[in-house]
Amino acid sequence: MKKINIAEREKILVPFLNKGWSYNSDHDSIKKTYKFSNFINAFGWMCKAAIEAEKLNHHPEWSNVYNTVVVSLTTHDVKGLSTLDLELASKFDALV
Repeated sequence: MKKINIAEREKILVPFLNKGWSYNSDHDSIKKTYKFSNFINAFGWMCKAAIEAEKLNHHPEWSNVYNTVVVSLTTHDVKGLSTLDLELASKFDALV
C-alpha cells in the first residue's frame, strides 16, 4: 500500500467524487455521508461495513446519528490517502 500522490489523486478520485465522496485536503482523506430511512437500516449498514473493514484490516473514522452515517477514510500508516481507502470506499458504496 502506498500514499496516492497529487497527480494520481486528481484522476483517481473522479469516480468517487461523482458518487458523493468529498476530498479533505487538511487530512488527506475522503468523506461521505450516508442517509438511511431509519436507525435500524443505518446501524445494519454499519455492521456490514464493519465486516468489510475488518477483512481489509482497515478501519474507518465514522459516526452515526439516527439515520445518518458519516464516514472518513485515510491511511494513518502512510499519513494520507491510499488505494486501501478507495477499495474500502467502493465496498461501502456497494453495500447501500
